[in-house]
Amino acid sequence: MNKQNLSILTITMGSGGAQKVISLLLKELIKDFNVSLVLFYNQVHFDIPKEVDLVVFSTEPSEERGVFQKFSDFVKFCRNYRKLLRTRNIHYSIAFLAFPNIVSGIVSLFNKNCKMVISERGFPSDNITSKLSLYISKTAYPLFYNKCDSLFSNSTHINHDLKKNFGVDIPMEVIYNPIEPPTVFRTPKTYLASNKDYKIITAGSVITRKNQEMILRALKRINSKVFTFSVLGDGHLKGALQQKAKSLGIDSQVVFHGTVKNVGAYLPQYDCFVLSSFTEGFPNALLEGMSYGLPCISTNCLSGPLEMLNENKPVTIGEGEFVEAKYGILINNDDDKALSAALVFLQQRPDKQAYYSKMSRQRAMDYDLKTVYNQFKTFIQS
Repeated sequence: MNKQNLSILTITMGSGGAQKVISLLLKELIKDFNVSLVLFYNQVHFDIPKEVDLVVFSTEPSEERGVFQKFSDFVKFCRNYRKLLRTRNIHYSIAFLAFPNIVSGIVSLFNKNCKMVISERGFPSDNITSKLSLYISKTAYPLFYNKCDSLFSNSTHINHDLKKNFGVDIPMEVIYNPIEPPTVFRTPKTYLASNKDYKIITAGSVITRKNQEMILRALKRINSKVFTFSVLGDGHLKGALQQKAKSLGIDSQVVFHGTVKNVGAYLPQYDCFVLSSFTEGFPNALLEGMSYGLPCISTNCLSGPLEMLNENKPVTIGEGEFVEAKYGILINNDDDKALSAALVFLQQRPDKQAYYSKMSRQRAMDYDLKTVYNQFKTFIQS
């Protein structure tokens, strides 16, 4: 049977969450489609299957492009993608992230024979950082997103925000991020037999939105050498956070590993995963921590953690307090007092560590790659 042609459009294949999702979906897509992966800029962090035809529109690094250069790129990308869809007879175009989504909306005006599907990966209202970006988003989203055939995101909260605050009214679906179950992971038994040292880990870009500083403040509150903390990821705040750890007198307990290729090589060595973000779309890092059997503590930010840790059932969390949710522990945003209490609670309760280790693995299996891919395939072909 002849395979249909499908393209995936995104900015780069760097180390972000959307790119991780693409890298996983590609493993299944190549079985059912002839796949073209189209990047705006030549940055590749994740492995790409050899069966995928990689197309890169610009060899220039995106971070080195100025405002006028990026506008010129935008025009060129629209033109080039329109041509690619036509010459390759693409049946399904899947775009990830706002910039590619807008390109897809424009190109859809000229390509009526291709189904244009777009994907929003972050909580839109929280991703707006200025009045100008708010104006652009309020104008561009309804104008260009609504030109596409359908949209999927990774959270019910994202879809609600798009509809209510940005006027997006095309068919929308929630398709959660997939995970490949690891073969090596922490088990409840290892927690019951663990010693008193407690190793905490987080993963993600070292930027304001991820708020790793809250974890540093929590360690200072605990004031115990029993607790150590590792950060996987890099970003513009790395130096400032290293200095913060030093000023708090906890630098001997904190390690910044920088960007790592294989997060899974680190996770089984730790006792607890902490997500400290102010906002998320769907936190891949939290899901990875769960898949490796780590008890998880997360801020109850929009969006993702409540869906993952409590099946989206609302919780009420007092200041300085934490809630034992079904699959992990939830705290309020930027509440280092609550985080310190939750960390001490887990460290002193091996039975709770074992329980949440079991529940983390159980919940992560709901996001198995094959299950999510079947939902994704059904959605794009419907």
